[in-house]
Amino acid sequence: MALQIRESNRERSNAMAKMLTPLNQAALKAEEFCKAEKEIRKTQADYDRGLKQNLKKAFSENKMALICLIILCIIIVAAVFAPFCPQDPDNMDVMNKMAGPSAEHWFGTDELGRDSFTRVLYGSRVSLLVGFATMIVSVFAGTLVGAVSGYAGGKTDVLLMRIVDMFQSVPSLLMIIVIFSFVPNNMITLVLMLALFSWTGVARIVRAQTLTLKERDFVIAARALGVGHARIIVRHIVPNMITQIIVAASLSIAGAILDESALSFLGYGVALPKSSWGSMLQNAQQYILYDPLLALIPGVFILLTVLCLNILGDTLQYALDPRLHK
Repeated sequence: MALQIRESNRERSNAMAKMLTPLNQAALKAEEFCKAEKEIRKTQADYDRGLKQNLKKAFSENKMALICLIILCIIIVAAVFAPFCPQDPDNMDVMNKMAGPSAEHWFGTDELGRDSFTRVLYGSRVSLLVGFATMIVSVFAGTLVGAVSGYAGGKTDVLLMRIVDMFQSVPSLLMIIVIFSFVPNNMITLVLMLALFSWTGVARIVRAQTLTLKERDFVIAARALGVGHARIIVRHIVPNMITQIIVAASLSIAGAILDESALSFLGYGVALPKSSWGSMLQNAQQYILYDPLLALIPGVFILLTVLCLNILGDTLQYALDPRLHK
């Protein structure tokens, strides 16, 4: 009888051991996962400190990038504080039209006697707002489509890339002009139309990076631990391609400003009475022989802004990409 009791207790102990083994393994995995999370946070902190040092080094070595940053900041600050200008951008003085630069009118006046300096500042508000808003929409859409396409693969990847090819094969400015014949022309529709044809470049960049990153060990380990696909994309894949996204975003702003200026020059941009750099060029084209300054001023602002954004994009790529620091 005692022997039977001992055997029964032994069987119960073995059964309990078998039940506890998976729990112990799970606890061990959870403990290892917590240690890995702490190491990742520490590595991220080290990376952030190195990033700040690389940014300082990049701007200290590249004086042109520092000058471009200062110019861009001046333009943005001037656009923000444009409402505090003493001159009204829509105030017409026909007795003082086409006047040259003076103490009262720094950039002169246009064909209706309006102050050109104030109109340039208000135009920068519109152009920069369209540029940054278009960048946000296009980068978000492009990152979403590119990450899903590269991570999912298979038929999903093929379908999404064919959609990208379709949008890239269409002349964007011509299609926007056609669409504006059926929809109201305002700031929101302009941003959406520009973003509709500018997200494809970001999507291709993100997809290419995702195809590489999803085969890395940390992604495979996260998938083995049961981390959801959405969490893997948001927490592990997208942060590791932030360099490429930032560079694409800076180029997207420059492209949106150029597209908005072209549409406004053709009469399909920002609706009157709002002015942008492109609409100022449109108004100045018939007076360019009499007063070249009317076209020169907004043209110089477009050139400086786009050039500064492109140079800053290259500088940020150098600062954020550790592979370039060898």
